[in-house]
Amino acid sequence: MIEAVWTALNDPALLHPARLSLQIALVTLGLHAVFGTLLAWALAQPSWPGRTLLDALVTVPLVLPPIALGFFLLILLGRRSPLGQWLDQSVGLSFVFSVEGVLLASFVAGLPLVVKPTEAAIAGISKTLGEASRTLGRSEIDTFLFVILPNIRGALVAGLVLGTARSLGEVGITLMLGGNIIGKTNTVSLEVYNAVFNGDYARAAVLSALLGLVALAVLAVIRRTGRPAV
Repeated sequence: MIEAVWTALNDPALLHPARLSLQIALVTLGLHAVFGTLLAWALAQPSWPGRTLLDALVTVPLVLPPIALGFFLLILLGRRSPLGQWLDQSVGLSFVFSVEGVLLASFVAGLPLVVKPTEAAIAGISKTLGEASRTLGRSEIDTFLFVILPNIRGALVAGLVLGTARSLGEVGITLMLGGNIIGKTNTVSLEVYNAVFNGDYARAAVLSALLGLVALAVLAVIRRTGRPAV
């Protein structure tokens, strides 16, 4: 068993998926911090046109099987779709069988785990805090940055950690968009899939154990925030 673990960890073929997974996780964390917070703030506001649709789009990854969501994104962003063709020709951006596709899959998979707890935290803040800030002459931006954010820090941190961890374990959407191309779009989670598919259960067990350790670390961080993530 120890030999199997050592062999798996020293496999040069693991270097690329490990590096790619780390890079994707870091970029996803930044995107979640920005867009997740902004979306949470927007959804926490009283009824406005389009709010229900936006809420549904953000929540979809929680209720739709990842492989099905990946298929819909593939149809929407594929090179034969109007949107996919426009992105490819006008922006030079392709989400199919590319690292950008892996990043999109990571972002989409973890986004609701960031938005929903943060939205609930913002909605739960007493309105008098915002009113007092505005009475003192602070702008909406200052109120958000210096009054709201400090009071939702625990929920936001827990959401970011949980969302990033969910992104690390993403397989279904990544498989459909990224294509699991060895040396290009294969992440550590996809390496577990590849190992099982090839009958290399020792390698699959080692990689799964590593992902399990990451999950335990995530739970420890969430507990230290002092608030539940959901």
